[in-house]
Amino acid sequence: MRRRSCSLLLSLPLALAAIVAALAAAPASAADPLAAGRAVFKRCANCHQVGPNARSNFGPQLNGIIGRRAGAAPDYAYSPAMKQAGFVWNEKNLAAFLRDPDKVVPGNKMRFWAMGNERQIAELLAYLRSFKGANP
Repeated sequence: MRRRSCSLLLSLPLALAAIVAALAAAPASAADPLAAGRAVFKRCANCHQVGPNARSNFGPQLNGIIGRRAGAAPDYAYSPAMKQAGFVWNEKNLAAFLRDPDKVVPGNKMRFWAMGNERQIAELLAYLRSFKGANP
């Protein structure tokens, strides 16, 4: 019994250190919404780019997405459904698209299982909003 107590006491500082590190990291992302949004964007970065050198690739570049007509990035070959969507991206319809792309634009070619976490959607939108229109 004594040996078990000893190993528990030895592992306790490591567990406490991990908890303290996790708690210390949480307020940093809450204090910096762009950092939190950048972390969420990593899920999108396989297909999309943002920033001064962003280009469309597997998906369209997302600079200036908020305020841009759906299906309008000139350097991307959109699906007919997205070209005919007939709306301008705003935070409301972009959030809905992130929740369920096929419901917002049936027949689009984005292969994304959706994002259901409202906090992550808000963080991602804040991050995307910071890229006004660095590219067409």
